[in-house]
Order: sequence, then structure tokens, then C-alpha cells
Amino acid sequence: MHPLTALDRRRFLKVAAAAGCAAPASCVFPPNLAWGQPSRPQRSDAFRLVAKIDRERILKAAAKYVSQTPQTITTFPTKRSTGGLHDFYSQADYFWPNPKDPNGAYINRDGQSNPDNFDEHRKVMVSLSIQMPALTAAWVLTADSLYGKRACDHLRAWFVNAETRMNPNLQFAQAVEGVSTGRSYGIIDSLHLVEVARAASFLTDGMLNAQDLDALKSWFQSYLDWLNTSDPGKTERDAKNNHAMCWALQAAEYARLACNEASRNEVYRRYREIMLPDQMALDGSFPRELARTKPYSYSIFNFDVMAGLCQSLKGLFPDPSAFALADGRGLSRAAEFLYPYLENKRAWKWAKDIEHFDALPVRSPGLLFSGIAFREQKYIDLWKTLNPDPTDKEVIRNFPIRQPLLWV
Repeated sequence: MHPLTALDRRRFLKVAAAAGCAAPASCVFPPNLAWGQPSRPQRSDAFRLVAKIDRERILKAAAKYVSQTPQTITTFPTKRSTGGLHDFYSQADYFWPNPKDPNGAYINRDGQSNPDNFDEHRKVMVSLSIQMPALTAAWVLTADSLYGKRACDHLRAWFVNAETRMNPNLQFAQAVEGVSTGRSYGIIDSLHLVEVARAASFLTDGMLNAQDLDALKSWFQSYLDWLNTSDPGKTERDAKNNHAMCWALQAAEYARLACNEASRNEVYRRYREIMLPDQMALDGSFPRELARTKPYSYSIFNFDVMAGLCQSLKGLFPDPSAFALADGRGLSRAAEFLYPYLENKRAWKWAKDIEHFDALPVRSPGLLFSGIAFREQKYIDLWKTLNPDPTDKEVIRNFPIRQPLLWV
């Protein structure tokens, strides 16, 4: 039997609306049963499905992370950055010293990551994105406040405490030696804050005090403002490939946490009217991703981010997952295109990725979200078999949703 066969449609829609923060006046997240207890109303058939599969995995991870002290970018100052201690800094992955001019500007080698880049700020942000949502998921499953409190420690360190917080911008991300102190492309680095924001929405009633909660929401609203108004933010928003989709997922989820319904609606408009028509072909593929030196990786990545965006925008009308253009282009078409290649990588008809091809595929959240949305059991069955915790550095970088329990 399909896991959602018995799901009452009205109950599902009610839950989805609550999860989407569909009441902007009061911005009510799903209410807790009691002070300091995790939310229960989201325990739909989809939730129970994921909880059954991921429970052991989540609790094992949380047991490991609950004893680890949060670290932020302030632990790793670098002289390479023109920013300050609280400014996130990274270097563009695919840029290398020019062999013809070793002391000159770096040159591009698309798809080939430079191992000598400064990567410490990314590493701690990825660690945050792995640890904090896992702790939150464990708290949701068990109601053990130890997990919830440690998750809140991460939030305070990154977004509240003056000594350790990160500034709400990515002005100095993906810098290129001799070319730029930061580029719009760097905004994709903070894609790893998306699931942190999602997890934080489960901690807004009881675990965080009012002052910390206000500071947390203010941080994400400030970063959302920067994404919407800065030149790097607008450039990334208007990109024609996965960078725009990643901008949209970030903007949607940060707006959801900040309870900014106007921004959520604007992101959804851009998805329907700009990104979907511009990025997807009639067969459900993403031509600009297929043209890259890592076509397999980037196609899956854009599909997963699109599916995550549809989940983030739940509660808006028409239903984002079900929405399709007049010619049928939508999430369902993307899932239909990629499923055969996720099931059997050897069937891939395009060039193999120049790096990390052997490490793929991993547990695609797009498969799960599409399987639930379109009642496709084969998507869910395949999702179950794939690796949920990749160790390849490049795969992790393009794997922003690791705790689907927090999304269903």
C-alpha cells in the first residue's frame, strides 16, 4: 500500500498550511503541546514514513553531536579576506593559479576544485548544517530537551551572541585571487543555512527565549534584505541556472522563519514566471546544467533544490509541488526525467562528471518529496536505498537537505 493512501486530504492540507506559516499576522508555527516540547501536529503519514526510516540514523547522529561545542567562523580568522572577523569568507572553487603567470590573477578550470583554497568558514557552516538539524530532529522524535537545548546553542553562537555571530551577508564569499574580493556566486555557500532555518522553526516556542528568538528572526530578515537588495544578491537572483534556484530556496526559507509572507509570495512568483520557464526543458531536464562539466551532479542538485523550494513554499496557492506550466513543465516532469538515472547511473546519456561521478547518486530529497507529492511509490522506494550520509566533500557541498523529517 502506498504510504499516503490513508492520508486524509483535509488533514494533510491543514498541516501543510501550518508548516508554511500561512498566517502572516501572527506567524504561528505549529504549536507545541507544552512548554519546551516539540511540535506534534505535523505527524502526518509522510512524517511517520520518514521517522520510521530515519529514526535510528537521527538518534545516532544526535548522540554524537550533543557533546560537541558549536564553532562559528570567528574561530577561523584569515588574512586572505578583506572583511572582518565576523564576515564569512571563501574562495571560488574552480579558480587556480595561472601557470603562465604564477603571481598573477587566478584562472578558471570549471568543475575542478582547488584544494589549496581557504575552506574553514565553509567547513564550520557545513558542520552547523549537519549537526543542528540532526539535534532538532532528535528533539522532535524524542522530546528530550538535551537535544533541543544543544540545537539552540548553535543558533545563539551563529546568529545571536555578539562575540561569535556571523554578519548577515556574503560580501566576501567565493573571492578570486587578483580578480575580486567576493562574488555573487558565493551566495550559494549559505545554502547550508536553509535547513538550519527550517530546524529553527521547530524551536521557536519554548526552547528559545523571546529575546533570542527576536534576534534570530532579525538576523535572517537582515540577510533576506541583503539577498533582495544588494548587487550580489540581485545578480544571483537573476542567474539562469542552479544559482537562481538556490537563491530562491534560501529566500523562501529565511522568509518563512522571519514570517515575511510578501517575500515568500514574491519568490513563488519568480519560480512560476521566470525560473521554471527559463531553466527547464520540455522533457524535464535542465539544459544549462547538462552543459556543465558535471552534468549529472548539477542536474540532480537543481532538482533537489527545486523540490526543497516547493516544500518551503507549501501553504501558498496553487500548491507549489503540483504547479506546472501549460506545457507540463514542473516538479513532476523533473522527477520523471531524473528517476531513471538515479535508479541506474549507467543509463546516463550525457558526459560523465569530470570529478566525483563515482560518489553519486546519494539520497535525493527530491525523490522523497516528489514521491509524496505525486504518490509515486517507486520514487520513495529508490530514495530509501540511497546513501543518506555521503562523505565525499563535493557531494556534501551540493547536499543541503539532510533531515527530510523536518520538511514533511
